[in-house]
Amino acid sequence: MRFQRGTVVASKAGHDKGSFFAVVRVENDMAYIADGKGRSISEPKRKKLIHLAFTDTVLDEQVMNDDSKLSEAIDRFNKRSKAF
Repeated sequence: MRFQRGTVVASKAGHDKGSFFAVVRVENDMAYIADGKGRSISEPKRKKLIHLAFTDTVLDEQVMNDDSKLSEAIDRFNKRSKAF
């Protein structure tokens, strides 16, 4: 599987370990990720691909163009992961 815009990923390293994000873009071995809250789509966090885990979910382009919609979508993933 390849990283693509809208792919939901989980952070495997760093202070955000265990949190979910969506891929905004990929350049070489780096992904730019956002969650719509702390990291907006216009100012994504840069993170190495090896520090990210795939999910099987790719968000719709409408979600990827709106921070509030992205935040709602990512919140659902974070709540599910905390339930376990």
